[in-house]
Amino acid sequence: MSSFKWEEAAEMQWNKRAASWTKRSATMWDKGSRKDIIPFIQRYLEKDACLLDIGCGDGYGTYRLHEVGYRTIGMDISSEMISFAKQKATDNTVLFKQGNILDMEESEMTYDSVLAINVMEWTESPLLALQEVWRVLKSNGLFFVGILGPTAGPRVNSYPRLYGEKTICHTIMPWEFMQLAKENSFTYVDGFGVYKKGIIEADMSSCPYH
Repeated sequence: MSSFKWEEAAEMQWNKRAASWTKRSATMWDKGSRKDIIPFIQRYLEKDACLLDIGCGDGYGTYRLHEVGYRTIGMDISSEMISFAKQKATDNTVLFKQGNILDMEESEMTYDSVLAINVMEWTESPLLALQEVWRVLKSNGLFFVGILGPTAGPRVNSYPRLYGEKTICHTIMPWEFMQLAKENSFTYVDGFGVYKKGIIEADMSSCPYH
């Protein structure tokens, strides 16, 4: 039996999703689940700050962040995603590159901020990912993170693990990530919830695990 190579498997699976992802990324950022992310970032991160967008996908969000005044760099494990991102480039002010959050090429304390939306759930090791982010962040830098929670859709990509199969997706919960981050030198500043379509915040008030 051949050994499971997570990085190769992850790139292959995201390459297959790249075309469908780019068809809906603008809607997610402009009107969907990601529409509040940029305004939230603007509350805490000064303009002209250098921001690394990890798991940038087709780069739509990276461009939007550039448009509102940040020096952005997009990184994704998928070569196809990066190809889509570069095709959308209108100038050379936004850099896109293929890379893995677990093994970044950047020197220590390179970025003012790092953004990782729904990335920690797709890493081989959330702990190592956190340590890499800490390494490339400047002192007092900001790490903006999005984690799938209980109201998100079923994690069909990680379900096969229950049969002992290797997967590129796992089921880290927001509270688990926050605890892991706290235990590894990060300090929580602020956050907000995004609820699955059809779910409202009031529906969660009686749930002890949200």
